[in-house]
Amino acid sequence: MEFVYQCQNLPEVRTQIDRIDRELVALLAERGLYVKQAAAFKQTSDEVEGGKRVDQVMRRVEKLAGELGADPQLTAEVYRTMISHFIASEMREFDRQQATMGKTAPSA
Repeated sequence: MEFVYQCQNLPEVRTQIDRIDRELVALLAERGLYVKQAAAFKQTSDEVEGGKRVDQVMRRVEKLAGELGADPQLTAEVYRTMISHFIASEMREFDRQQATMGKTAPSA
């Protein structure tokens, strides 16, 4: 774990938490843009759902949680929720791209 500033009072703690929240939201936004790009490289809705890739990501972040001292249960829950949302978002983008190209979207 990198250096963590030793806060002297509650307002300092809250300032650091607010900074982290901003960084987390920015990273979520960035991740979402890459998810949108990923839809263009996939041919089927099964590829969008990406079962094997989801498993890979979950294993990787669970390992990272252990290495970085994060709560593994919290990390897994956050990632499951996030991945579920991004898959739904990617599916909408995939369907939109398929419709734009004049193809019938293979998703349900």
